[in-house]
Amino acid sequence: MEIFGIDFSCAFGSLRDGKIPEKDCLLPLLSKLLGYAIVAASTTVKLPQIMKILKHNSIRGLSMVAFELEVVGYTIALAYCLHKGLPFSAYGELAFLLIQAIILVAIIYYFSQPMGIKMWIRPLIYCAVAPTILAGQIDPVLFEALYASQHAIFFFARVPQIWENFQNKSTGELSFLTSLMNSAGSMVRVFTSIQEKAPTSASHKQQKRRK
Repeated sequence: MEIFGIDFSCAFGSLRDGKIPEKDCLLPLLSKLLGYAIVAASTTVKLPQIMKILKHNSIRGLSMVAFELEVVGYTIALAYCLHKGLPFSAYGELAFLLIQAIILVAIIYYFSQPMGIKMWIRPLIYCAVAPTILAGQIDPVLFEALYASQHAIFFFARVPQIWENFQNKSTGELSFLTSLMNSAGSMVRVFTSIQEKAPTSASHKQQKRRK
């Protein structure tokens, strides 16, 4: 019995026989269900942050660089997952998060008026390079390096916002709900990535082989 690519036959078969499903049967099923749950929840993750900015017509306390780096990180991660042909349940939230992150950055730009020429350079470079990365039309070695760097990108995306909060002694218009949903989704995704055998970078594989 398969629904939306999720095979329930193993679990239902065990339950029909009055047995608790085995670990090898239950974990992949749980991973798929959690994966789709993350994808569904991701459609609204950035919404609280967007609504808070629009409600107060303010981006007080928000770091533009932090949100820009998020867009870069989501782009690289989504492109790599598409290139590796992972099941949608293993990466689908990246597509929704990327769209929302781009909208969020656009709103921040809007409330940052007037914007100088230097501020427009970053979005113009992104618009020129992102389609090529998403299409996977770059050197494989460079692609692996980008994927390996996306973890550092997400880490450093948090630093400017943390510093902004520290300087202002306030979180300003930063949405607690969005931050909480991001953290919860990331923790659950660790489990599903292991179950779905998400790809690791070539450099990581080489380190494994050396060991």
